[in-house]
Amino acid sequence: MKAEHKEVPFAERRYAICEEIARGVVSRKGEGSTFTEYLDRLLLSRVFGIPIFLGIMWLVFQFSFKLSAPLMDLIDRGFTALGGWLSQAVPSPWWASFLSDGIIGGLGFILTFVPPIFFLFLALAFLEDSGYLARVAFLWDRVMTRVGLSGKSVIPMLLGFGCNVPAIMATRTIEDEHDRILTILVNPLIPCSARLPVFVLLAGAFFGGQAGTVVFSMYLLGILLALGMAIALRHTVLWGRPAPLVMELPPYSLPTLKGLALHTWTRGKVFLKKAGSVLLLGAILIWALSAHPWGSAVGDSYLGRFGKLLSPVFRPLGFDWRGVVALISGFMAKEIVVGTFGVLYGVEGEAAIGQALTGTMTPVSAFAFIAFVLIYVPCLATIGVIRAEAGGKWAAFAVAYELILAYLVALLIVGVGRALGIG
Repeated sequence: MKAEHKEVPFAERRYAICEEIARGVVSRKGEGSTFTEYLDRLLLSRVFGIPIFLGIMWLVFQFSFKLSAPLMDLIDRGFTALGGWLSQAVPSPWWASFLSDGIIGGLGFILTFVPPIFFLFLALAFLEDSGYLARVAFLWDRVMTRVGLSGKSVIPMLLGFGCNVPAIMATRTIEDEHDRILTILVNPLIPCSARLPVFVLLAGAFFGGQAGTVVFSMYLLGILLALGMAIALRHTVLWGRPAPLVMELPPYSLPTLKGLALHTWTRGKVFLKKAGSVLLLGAILIWALSAHPWGSAVGDSYLGRFGKLLSPVFRPLGFDWRGVVALISGFMAKEIVVGTFGVLYGVEGEAAIGQALTGTMTPVSAFAFIAFVLIYVPCLATIGVIRAEAGGKWAAFAVAYELILAYLVALLIVGVGRALGIG
């Protein structure tokens, strides 16, 4: 038994003694198992436990995003209409653009994320109050320990497929500081739903019938990179072994409406206060950089000039200045990458944008661009939450290592493609 796990046999012995005492003083009516024991045989089964868990989490995501889709569309339509009205009602073009595109557009983007975030927290609160989430950590502890993570890292990692912001906030349940920081640092490598529009756009434009396979490969790549970086960071800047998971499983119970509402609001308002402010400031910044000098073309704006300045750095990857500008705009939110391409090429609609991209990218550089979007710096909201949860030092570290990793992976893709003569 290694020194790091020396407390495990003591805990096991204590629980064995407690169980022996309980058998001597507690009597049960009948010979059947309790409801909790029956469910645990199924939900913690070595054969069925993980598949059942994956099915439950799929239902959680379906509940969160399908149910919130009409509300998201309603919010988007409302703010779009308000922005259009302001652009016509305000006589000054500068103020009209600032209010409609900078303030209203940014605020609308923030509030669009509120429904899925709150529905997601509601579903997780139900699972937590029912006693199931405690069993998830127990179920996955052995797998996560092998890559240097704690069993309690499972939930934040899975939440990352929806949005990295609540996923990072969910690491608060991890008591060990090294385990919590490590989970925060690798979580942005999990492909969130905001990256999906970029994946679909470029995969459909360049790979046709293989688009689904390409998108799936990005999700697989993100998972493998997250696990690989967990191993690397655990043996370097966060050296050590994950803390052993010793926990008492609570009995199953039916959550109350009051408890669900309280937990959902407590967690949801943190997103509004911390991530919302970062997103709004980011939206105003992107507007200012793309609209000034006032009256200039997008390519001659500050954002366009910055993209052209950095384009030599990205030329080995096959990205022109438009791709660089799109990546810069993606700092605020990954969905904006698609819209930025539309503005830069002067076209609207996914098909038109995809057709325009085929004139400036090859399939290999497009695949490298998708991988770069998967890996590189998370959105401003995620960076803000990392800073709030782990500190500015770790937020800067996350930005730096993900940029370097994204560049190296994209360069490797381009290199392999050229070696195979693909282009």
